[in-house]
Amino acid sequence: MTERFEFETIEYVVERNVARITLNRPQVMNAINNQLSAELYSAFKAVEQDKSVRAVVLTGNGRAFCSGQDLGDRMALEGPVRLSDSVRERYNLLVAKMQSLSVPVIAAVNGAAAGAGFGLALACDLRFAADTAKFTMAFSKIGLAPDSGTSYFLSRLVGLGKALEWSWTAEVISAPDALQYGAVNRLFAPDDLLKQTLAFAEKLAMGPTLAYGLTKRALYTNFSATLPEALELEAQLQDIAGQSEDFREGVQAFLEKRRPEYRGK
Repeated sequence: MTERFEFETIEYVVERNVARITLNRPQVMNAINNQLSAELYSAFKAVEQDKSVRAVVLTGNGRAFCSGQDLGDRMALEGPVRLSDSVRERYNLLVAKMQSLSVPVIAAVNGAAAGAGFGLALACDLRFAADTAKFTMAFSKIGLAPDSGTSYFLSRLVGLGKALEWSWTAEVISAPDALQYGAVNRLFAPDDLLKQTLAFAEKLAMGPTLAYGLTKRALYTNFSATLPEALELEAQLQDIAGQSEDFREGVQAFLEKRRPEYRGK
């Protein structure tokens, strides 16, 4: 069964337990305005509340994934501009919501990902990209510091030195280079990207998604934890996993030499 939800600046479709969220302002390369950010947040909230959704794919319509903030949507530039409230109310809430999801979130980067658009891709758990896609931090081109989580995720993926270089120069990074430095997980031909990403997401959706969520929590939390803190969290999360239906099904299927049927519970 396919479920569709009515939005204006995004498309939201649930099929085979995978929510496909598509940024849909192709006339401006899917630039983020107030409406898109609000609808995108609502879509991720719908994912959070829908127990049938067990994986998410985020992509863009047209030739871009997302060109970042729609500058025409900003306040009139008369005198000093206070952007902190805009960042807090838009990107901070959105990135936090994406990170809090217990299901895998995969970006299918079909074209340019710039500034906050790069941030949306980085906030996903995995990034698959067309081999023609381009990435750029972009912020320094208009005299801004990084936002939308880019300063957090990029250095963890590519290292501090490369993250500083990309941020300061705002150079355009090719998809092969992004793959080489660890900012992207896999590359596909443009015509194959969405099909391959959805197939991967559907495979994950059939797996032990409760364990996937606990794994996500462990890896993100323990990245900055001490070893004793990491070991204790592992013990706590393993206790949760060990009491799940999926664990019992996995063991039973192993003993019966059959494919397990996981339910994410």
